[in-house]
Amino acid sequence: MKRITRTLVAPGLYWVAVPEADLYIQCGCVEDSVKHLIRRGLITALEKNGVTWETGPNTILLSDILLQGGHFSNLAEFPVLQMLYRQGMGLPGHPNNTGRKPLLIGNSGQIKAQLEYIHRGNYGLISVDELLETGLSVEEAELVWNLKMEFAYGKIEQTDYLIDSIVLTNQEMEIRQGVLIRRDDINEFTISYKGESASVDLNIPVAQRYPAPYPLGFHDIKREYFGVVHSGQGDGWDINRPCMASVIVYQGKIYLVDAGPNIAYCLIALGIGINEVEGIFHTHCHDDHFAGLPTLVLSDHRIKYFATPFVRASVFKKISALLSLPEKDFFEFFEVCDLQEGEWNDIDGLEVKPLLSPHPVETTTLTFRTHWGGRYYTYAHLTDIIGCESLRSKEASSVNIPGSYLQKVIDGYLKPVDLKKIDIGTDLVHGRASDFENDASERIILAHTSVPLNDYQKEIGSSAPFGMVDVLVKSHANPLNEKAYLYLSDYLAGVEEHDLKQLLNNQIIDINPGTIILKRDMPTTYLYLLLTGIIEMINVRTGVYNTFSSGALIGENYSEENGLSNATYRTISYVHALKIPASAFYRFVEEHHLLRSLNQLFSRKEFLLHTWLFGEALSPRVQTGISEHLIPFKLENTGQPLEQVDPQFIYLIERGALARVLGGRIVEQLETGDFFNEDRAVFGDDYGSELIIQTPVSGYRLHHEHIQGIPIIRWKLLEMNQKRNRAVRPNSV
Repeated sequence: MKRITRTLVAPGLYWVAVPEADLYIQCGCVEDSVKHLIRRGLITALEKNGVTWETGPNTILLSDILLQGGHFSNLAEFPVLQMLYRQGMGLPGHPNNTGRKPLLIGNSGQIKAQLEYIHRGNYGLISVDELLETGLSVEEAELVWNLKMEFAYGKIEQTDYLIDSIVLTNQEMEIRQGVLIRRDDINEFTISYKGESASVDLNIPVAQRYPAPYPLGFHDIKREYFGVVHSGQGDGWDINRPCMASVIVYQGKIYLVDAGPNIAYCLIALGIGINEVEGIFHTHCHDDHFAGLPTLVLSDHRIKYFATPFVRASVFKKISALLSLPEKDFFEFFEVCDLQEGEWNDIDGLEVKPLLSPHPVETTTLTFRTHWGGRYYTYAHLTDIIGCESLRSKEASSVNIPGSYLQKVIDGYLKPVDLKKIDIGTDLVHGRASDFENDASERIILAHTSVPLNDYQKEIGSSAPFGMVDVLVKSHANPLNEKAYLYLSDYLAGVEEHDLKQLLNNQIIDINPGTIILKRDMPTTYLYLLLTGIIEMINVRTGVYNTFSSGALIGENYSEENGLSNATYRTISYVHALKIPASAFYRFVEEHHLLRSLNQLFSRKEFLLHTWLFGEALSPRVQTGISEHLIPFKLENTGQPLEQVDPQFIYLIERGALARVLGGRIVEQLETGDFFNEDRAVFGDDYGSELIIQTPVSGYRLHHEHIQGIPIIRWKLLEMNQKRNRAVRPNSV
């Protein structure tokens, strides 16, 4: 019988078991990792002496790199919660509480970041002063603090009180009971025990993303005047559904309510491209509502971030801890729009009222409304609420919470609306369906649970399968026509509206998921202006893969030699697109004297599409803006160290090769499509390594100011900065 076993659970996630040493290691901590382990049968229910609990990992090996594929690699909050409370390791008197704590293993930077991030996930803001900094009055801050102390049993504990950690160096180290671990390279490890070993590689390909643990179908979501798309009804443990969330469609615009794990997968299933998202309304910072924030950064514009200042503060402090970045940096990624708690806030006609909801971290419920036909239509999103009886019991607590305030919270929960989605998690920090038995709301959706509804609950509220839409105010216009005009006028700047109508007077078509619309090396008969959905570009010959969101013009090619498609374009969701005959489009741009300028930019845009940094999710407007500011450069001193590059510019390689050298050793090879000098131009740092010109290099340089307002580019640079820092400073990051 083998002493050590290894199971690949998902890319970037392994399970290594050493039963003889009672050591079960979760290697990698991707979003929804607990759900992956449950689905693979690695977490199961166990009963002993009448007590039921779960099996699972007791150790987590962290990724050396926090970001891969634009998403978090290390999200230990829910795995640690599973160990402490569902396994019972942190419950007094529990049969599985043997004194052993959950154990984190990783480099010093990731251990520090994870401990602080979990600390913020447990408590949110951790002092009255931090609450006051969000604009609360002294009385409000004291009330919120008293509630926090009630949930925290009177004390804010440091994370190391609950969790042990081992800082892994480049030397072989003992974990426990004679089990050893060695780092072989970045994110590559060998675990050994009594002559047996198992190797794990937590790296994933640069263009790959972590998979979701559940399948979702495809849905064609109409952009209604005011509607609610049910994009998640589960909780952090539900292996079949995304966590509780919603998508608000208002006047054709897309707004998210919370951003849980695998939100990119959910948006694709709904046919919503990331560039189509107008904003996110955020309720609180727990991972099942927070882990998808990086997805919202993968856009070519700053998505609006709506929350009350005290919710925003806890969210930004948590993500700041996770990334080891200053909070102010996140204002570069999002357009922050603070909401006033207890008031109706007008967002271009969509009104939202946040109400404080007692919870271990700063939380608000959100109610949305718009006026139509002589009355308001209203949707209430009540996530992470508390059972009414539990709330009433807190009046008698030792921390002085007034009953009048608690009743005000309950009245807010029970206020009748047209549509209400409620949390029925049914534990100490979640809601109960029974509280809404007499709720006079027209329609109630029960959510935030991982177990099927019982008959009693079914009499109180409805279910909502993923992708179902509740239309509150139907649209009698076609918002796709407006989108087509905006995108086309943006792309063909300066052309009058009456002229654009020559192109706009073409058919808007619906395309099913998985449909090839253009094939590589085949004639391009039509161009497609993407209005909704996502399209992938594939060229296996060159190894290029990219995705396109709303606003992209698919199929353009200004080559006089041929009109063949340079790649295969395939839908990966439901797509709506304006289908324009290629001959009519090129005749139009020539008649309006645009052919020369568009052709000049086309070769540069083609080059950008073949780079990882600029090849994904950029609208034509942003691609054009970047292309216009590219400056050619050449480096010809073969065999010599790179010198005299401008510290304000990022350099993109079109031809040639460089090697990053540290101590005489090549730590990175840079070739076509790669970039360098971002350490100085963007981060004001220096990797402390040399770049050697291996073959003559040519390409383009771009001033850092031209990427300031493009979140996806800034985020990718941050990911690469972390990887390169790890390569040149393995013992200090």
